[in-house]
Amino acid sequence: MIRPANHPQRVDLNNEAHARPPQELTAPMRISYLALFSDASMRDAQRRHVSELAAACGVAPPGPTAIHFTADMGRFRLKWELHSEFVRYKFIIAGTGDDPFADPPIQLAPPDWVASMVGQIMVATHVALLPFDSHLTDYDEISNRWFAGNPLVGSNIASGAAVALMDFRIREDGFNRLLILDRSLRPRQAGRAVQRLLEIDTYRLMAQLTLPIARQLGGLLDRFERELVAITNALAGTQPISEPDLLDRLTRLAAEIEHAESQNHYRFSAARAYYLLVQRRIRELREERLPAIQTLHEFTELRLAPAMNTCMAAAERQDSLAERVTRATQLLSTRVDITRERQEMAVLESMNQRADLQLRLQQTVEGLSVAAITYYIAGLIGYLAHGVRAMGEPINPGLVVGASIPVVLVLVALGIRRIHHMVHRQAAQHDSAA
Repeated sequence: MIRPANHPQRVDLNNEAHARPPQELTAPMRISYLALFSDASMRDAQRRHVSELAAACGVAPPGPTAIHFTADMGRFRLKWELHSEFVRYKFIIAGTGDDPFADPPIQLAPPDWVASMVGQIMVATHVALLPFDSHLTDYDEISNRWFAGNPLVGSNIASGAAVALMDFRIREDGFNRLLILDRSLRPRQAGRAVQRLLEIDTYRLMAQLTLPIARQLGGLLDRFERELVAITNALAGTQPISEPDLLDRLTRLAAEIEHAESQNHYRFSAARAYYLLVQRRIRELREERLPAIQTLHEFTELRLAPAMNTCMAAAERQDSLAERVTRATQLLSTRVDITRERQEMAVLESMNQRADLQLRLQQTVEGLSVAAITYYIAGLIGYLAHGVRAMGEPINPGLVVGASIPVVLVLVALGIRRIHHMVHRQAAQHDSAA
């Protein structure tokens, strides 16, 4: 079939809708789940690590750019998913014993391989997916039997198709526990339910990574605000001579705030995104209340919402402080510019006064010059008259000199005036050309 060429990213973008599909799960089943905090620099090492396990189990490894991988490793099934800030592992086996949390699937993986996983554990959970049993309706008994008597959090999920129970406690083995009692879940529906429940816990902790930063930032913002108050108070009554020093303090304060914001901006944005994901995943569960048990929505809102409010308040406070410093800097910069313009006007006025004095001095000097030139020319005329008289001509040199002085004076003055006109004309032509 003849058709236009594909966009280079068409296939990848289309396949993104099918990335990380949920596993088909059928009760009874056990899952060990790990979410390890990591960054982009660890991705290649994490792919190699999974490839090593696949090679040891005789399974084709993930591709060099793969972000998810699912394979039957013989003794267990592995699902591996790579995300921006963490990597997830699910070890899945079918069947359970009397204690669904005994002999977890992760114990079937090579111990050395598990110990050398790349990253730091954020979430570790053992999941038991059991068929619903009418005898398993005493939630106090379930708590005492499998959750060490801890208060349970849970609800009917998928509009009553299953019951999900957990206590959000980390046990001595380093794992949480999640129990799902399957009434009528289809395999893919069960896979989606397990994935959503595990994502809620993962995104909840990833969102809370920002809380220590927000608390630490509070003291720093207090110091910044005190400095800004001190500067603005000084600005209200400062003298022009102190304005450059205040501007320097404001500039350094703005630089410190910008540095703190650049360090924390990503973490605050990530917290907001993770919190929205937690809320979305809880809505997708379609919870229905169990008697006397706190729902997942109530638990997360009661614990997570205050933490997120603290983080968002710190971020908004940081942004507000940056805006206030910017306004103060603009105000002080305007004042410094006005002071500088006044100083420049005073300098120009002083220069004009000096130029006026120089002009008057020049005019005085020019008057003396006219007299001096007239004196010298009159002297030359006197010498000439004496010479003519010595040749026998009957003239009076004194009379000749006296008669020539007015004429010489007028001619010298006109000559200097003409020179002035020529200089001014050339200067005007130069200015117009420029």
